[in-house]
Amino acid sequence: ASSTAFYFYYNRFGGLILGKFILKNLEELIAALCISFTTILVVINVIMRYILNSGIVWTEEVATGSFVWSVFIGAIAVYKNRGHVGVDMVVKLFPASMQKVIAVATDILLLILNGFMGYLAVLYVMMSKTKMTPVLGVSSAYISTSVLICFIGMTLYSAYFVYQDLFGKKEEEAKA
Repeated sequence: ASSTAFYFYYNRFGGLILGKFILKNLEELIAALCISFTTILVVINVIMRYILNSGIVWTEEVATGSFVWSVFIGAIAVYKNRGHVGVDMVVKLFPASMQKVIAVATDILLLILNGFMGYLAVLYVMMSKTKMTPVLGVSSAYISTSVLICFIGMTLYSAYFVYQDLFGKKEEEAKA
């Protein structure tokens, strides 16, 4: 089953296991909901401006916040699938054993970096909670918390990747 297509999972008793799908694709689903909500708000506002010559004032602010959430939650989804851009041209010049060492070192470095960025995100959210949004007048922390959630998620996945590097089965062993 593809992780990008929607499938219903059935257990051996014929029961629907939608929860497994939701948990496996939680980040993708949240990002998709956020970007869909953003699109709907923008389209409604464009129609309102075109037809009624006046838009809904708060839609731009809410759409922007929703878009920010979709970007940072989407970043977790990409990181989970190891989809971020990397240049491995030099690494492939080394023998396989050295490539493994480089992979572990890279994952440990990313764990540290993502953890540090998570710490900085905490500071950022703390500073932004007193700043109010211009139209709705709510705390900017509702939007900036997406950065914190992003780096917490990426740190957790980094820890999982390091664990997999050190103690997990190799892909060839898992297929056998």
